Amino acid sequence: MMLGEESPSTAVIETLTGSPFGAQLIGGTLPLFDPYGWHPEAGLDAAIPMLGWSCERSDGGTPTQALERLRAACAQGPVLVGPVDMGLLLYQPGTPNADGGDHYVVVLAADQDSVELHDPHGHPYATLPTHAFLAAWEARGISYIDAPFVLRNGFVRNRRVTPIDALRQSLPEAERWLAGRDDLPMPTGSLGGAAAVEALADMAAQGMPPGIRTLLTAFGVRVGARRLNDAATCLAELGLSRAASIAQCQARILGGLQYPLVHGDDQTAAARLRQLAPTYAQLRTTVGTALGSAF
Repeated sequence: MMLGEESPSTAVIETLTGSPFGAQLIGGTLPLFDPYGWHPEAGLDAAIPMLGWSCERSDGGTPTQALERLRAACAQGPVLVGPVDMGLLLYQPGTPNADGGDHYVVVLAADQDSVELHDPHGHPYATLPTHAFLAAWEARGISYIDAPFVLRNGFVRNRRVTPIDALRQSLPEAERWLAGRDDLPMPTGSLGGAAAVEALADMAAQGMPPGIRTLLTAFGVRVGARRLNDAATCLAELGLSRAASIAQCQARILGGLQYPLVHGDDQTAAARLRQLAPTYAQLRTTVGTALGSAF
């Protein structure tokens, strides 16, 4: 949405962020199908320069200061804003919602009364009263940011990078995500990779807690399966057929969780999760072998 005609596919962008390459169980209770310690801010900071672009990132200040910063940025063009609290985007049905989660939007205009934006969740030219938008943008419930009111603007293409070259450049980082990142601060009890998926399988076998079931069926399963399918597509474009096959298998296993979880067949869900768990190590080995070869 920010790069326009110069943008690669969403599959390439998602893969460059590193999001498909792992799973995590934050604090031992919150399952996400992205790598241990990963979050969207880290993903954006990785993907943008690999594509040959740069931008200005700013955050913090009071709500009044943040609005002035946003207005100044909008005078130069669309602005990437987030994370925002999705449960406080009041144009969406069912809001306000304390379990909304993190999200990003592209702001087109802002003043003292209202904010106009494109929401990739399916709301073009949505509007919000400014005070409501600021409450969502403050993102008090988003733990991975150090300061509220994050925005990115001033996107500039510094060099031309083909999607294939960017993907090739990202492979060492993908392997690091798959290996686990002990250098990243995480809540006590957090697990990554196979250990996270096995623990989630144990949770399912005992009866999936309602809140976790809702998270997985409304968000986690479909996002995780889509990310893995994107990674499979990109790995195939690099000629890494074995790695692509593993990622595709992961996507199919994960996507197949949706029906049993919705219908309360937790034993089937647990079995599928145990089938998924060892595939992360398999993918890491295959990517590592590719990096160690003439590739």
